Amino acid sequence: MAGFLAAGPPAAAADADLVRNGGFEAGLDGWSCSGGSGAIVTTPVHGGGSALRATPAGQDNARCSQTVTVKPDSAYTLTAWVQGAYVYLGASGTGTTDVSTWTQTPGAWKQLTTTFRTGPSTTSVTVYTHGWYGQPAHVTDDLSLIGPDPGGPGQPRPPAAPTGLAASATSPTSVALTWSAVPDATSYTVHRDGAAPVSVTSASAAVTGLTAATTYTFRVSAVNAAGASPQSAPVSATTPGGGGGGGGLPAHALVGYLHASFANGSGYVRMADVPASWDVINLAFGEPTSVTSGDIRFRLCPVAECPNVESPAEFKAAIKAKQAAGKKVLISIGGQNGQVQLASTAARDTFVSSVSSIIDEYGLNGLDIDFEGHSLSLATGDTDFRAPTTPVVVNLIAAVKTLKARYGPDFVLTMAPETFFVQLGHQYYGSGPWGGQDPRAGAYLPVIHALRDDLTLLHVQDYNSGSIMGLDNQYHSMGGADFHIAMTDMLLTGFPVAGNTARVFPALRPDQVAIGLPATTNAGNGHTSPAEVNKALNCLTKKTDCGTYQTHGTWPGLRGLMTWSINWDRFGGWEFSRNFDAYFGG
Repeated sequence: MAGFLAAGPPAAAADADLVRNGGFEAGLDGWSCSGGSGAIVTTPVHGGGSALRATPAGQDNARCSQTVTVKPDSAYTLTAWVQGAYVYLGASGTGTTDVSTWTQTPGAWKQLTTTFRTGPSTTSVTVYTHGWYGQPAHVTDDLSLIGPDPGGPGQPRPPAAPTGLAASATSPTSVALTWSAVPDATSYTVHRDGAAPVSVTSASAAVTGLTAATTYTFRVSAVNAAGASPQSAPVSATTPGGGGGGGGLPAHALVGYLHASFANGSGYVRMADVPASWDVINLAFGEPTSVTSGDIRFRLCPVAECPNVESPAEFKAAIKAKQAAGKKVLISIGGQNGQVQLASTAARDTFVSSVSSIIDEYGLNGLDIDFEGHSLSLATGDTDFRAPTTPVVVNLIAAVKTLKARYGPDFVLTMAPETFFVQLGHQYYGSGPWGGQDPRAGAYLPVIHALRDDLTLLHVQDYNSGSIMGLDNQYHSMGGADFHIAMTDMLLTGFPVAGNTARVFPALRPDQVAIGLPATTNAGNGHTSPAEVNKALNCLTKKTDCGTYQTHGTWPGLRGLMTWSINWDRFGGWEFSRNFDAYFGG
């Protein structure tokens, strides 16, 4: 195995870069990746606006290759910039000694370089990059093969970068692009942050399938037989608001959990005393009579625990008053101690009937699913979030769909999973293809995906969490703006599940997403100061205060914030809700 991590010898005056689209600015044009393992990403990149991300899976090491025409009996230098562990760069079919080099340390960009000499009758070689079995995805950019041009002077060259790019939002879901035509270009590639490149044949494009009230950034490259140009200067456009799907919520909503059935150190808060700042009030908690019964019960906190608890009649009257003021009151099922496993159809049906009884008795607006612990776990062999087979998952989806159908379009559905059950699915999903992983990893993804058209709000708990890898392939830790930015960017951009680019969890609408945080240091690990909360909001809605993380879009329509809990916020002097009101002008 030959190779080194230093720059190669300087190119001779007549040498040329023979690789087509080595910067991946024209998507995968010119490249072939085994098993569909390759995808184009916009972060991280080494140069330009795109890079290659390839993900090993099973017995596939994610090999991406290109066959290049070369000159016999000539010296060539092969170079690429890579991120990841056990990333290989090599050339085969040289006619002499095939070569490769590799790096085993992840982290910052590293340059791989190797050299070879072609045989006396060699007219083509295959250059490639690949990862290693069982390793995470790796990234490659700016791959070049420098040496004598077999065609000599006068051979075709890639076109110049397009100029004059302009963008205009034509509807809540589409943007029109125009630019100046480039001589010698036969097509163009439109690049959008967080999306696969799109090829067009004229100097204009209509980009559809976008999200309302969202800012998008576009670039364009020109393409001909010799390769792709550098990308144009970027241009941004913001789609107008589209309305709908909000469950009757304000544009920016504050969600809080009310300790209605138990007491703790934060003290009991009567429903009538909940301040008007709170737009969604989740009653914590409805809990099962046993883990697998599906029979959910809710009761007010006993007087012995909560001396100031109101009567059931007063509680119901206060709910009606909140609703008359435009607030939503939901029953939250589960919580830390309420394990719910709908392992049978009987449990599924009991869940529907018992939850309906609670909603009807208290006149509630809907349901919050706060399944934690071991409530959701994926069976061995259940590897595709788009088609789950695990009974507890399939039965939960069916139960919620039944409730939605029963109560109609105004039914409010929210979810509060932990990061372990959602964003961790970017790396690990269930027990994995060979078993041995925690089967709870990513287990909420099939539920969210199946119910995304019914979902009002997803507010993942960005607390009590370990470090999670973001779309930048870096680990992020709770407690500061960076964690909320990276975790929310994943929800609003979408992400490959278990690194499989053929199974991408699609982005949610920004009006479906709120950030979940603890109200005080007493409420949970990972408390975030108001200043850091505001930085996260600035980055996600305005693309300012982002720090080192680069989001894949700007989402002024982000719905808002959730906190555990209203009680803990009162304990903390209402710091959390007052900061929300100050930021959004409440």
